[in-house]
Amino acid sequence: MFNMMGRRRILSVLSYLGTTLLFLTCHQLSCVRCDITDGNAEHLKREHSLMKPYQGVGSSPSSQWDFWGSTLVTSSYVRLTPDEKSKQGSIWNTVPVYLKDWEMHVHFKIHGSGKKNLHGDGVAIWYTKDRLHPGPVFSNNALLFHGLAVFIDTYSNDDNTDRTFPYMSAMVNNGTVGYDHGKDGRASELGGCSAEIRNKEHDTYLAIRYSKGRLTVMVDVDDKNEWRECIDIGGVRLPTGYFFGASAATGDLSDNHDIISMKMYQLMVEHTPEEESQDWTKIEPSVSLFKSPKDNIDDPTGNFRGTPLTGWKVFLLLLCALLGIVVCAVVGAVVFQKRQERNKRFY
Repeated sequence: MFNMMGRRRILSVLSYLGTTLLFLTCHQLSCVRCDITDGNAEHLKREHSLMKPYQGVGSSPSSQWDFWGSTLVTSSYVRLTPDEKSKQGSIWNTVPVYLKDWEMHVHFKIHGSGKKNLHGDGVAIWYTKDRLHPGPVFSNNALLFHGLAVFIDTYSNDDNTDRTFPYMSAMVNNGTVGYDHGKDGRASELGGCSAEIRNKEHDTYLAIRYSKGRLTVMVDVDDKNEWRECIDIGGVRLPTGYFFGASAATGDLSDNHDIISMKMYQLMVEHTPEEESQDWTKIEPSVSLFKSPKDNIDDPTGNFRGTPLTGWKVFLLLLCALLGIVVCAVVGAVVFQKRQERNKRFY
């Protein structure tokens, strides 16, 4: 009788804990899932978006986008460079961004006649203090920029690299770190991933998300209509009042580098009173890393994560720890009951 009641109690407790853990897990995962924008038109910021038929593009005072170099604006795409040698082009939003939390979706296409390893150089997406400053890094001056850059590098300049190109990476700079083009920016990158994006028959997309100090870069290049995480790093500080832009360059090798659209979405995120009262235009671009980005030179994968754990990762760790405690408690209860049964046999 005692054993039967004890087992029922244990099963009841286990059932309750299992239901609670399942509810918490589903709730947490649903929060993470719903936190990612799905292109809601209500939160689309048109003054920071570049879309067909590309109205408001030009050099007039009322234009919201300005372009430079070899950039050609058509009714179907904005071609930063043609498939020709030694071309440079860029397009920049003329309206500064004062959003604290945002997500930029870039619909792009890189294609050309060059075969494997005979194409270059790539595209860069910028969120920087200054705009329209030509330079040696994907036609922009990356030696002095303040802000964020996401590179889509299609050609490896480093003969000793073990990475697969095309390769995407991100960099945050406060004007003191130079981009080493000869090493494909490996010393200054925050993380990256390989992605086959050239000469695709389907659409290819890139999403850059910045929210509450966390930078996430996602790609959709496999025609599966789903995002795949490329970079996820916390401790990132970016100011407001910067400009978005895109640039591309070709050298001895070339490609067509096309931007079909750049859509900016505002993320509805609550901030503390202290964060709200802060002057976000005075923030210095920075990343709180456990190790310097230069240490990444010795990382063969180039995908280190020197940042605190995200909320959902902490939750999963706590969940695993709680499950371990429950399992230990059950095993302990069963062992205790068996010992009591064994002791009764001697009375």
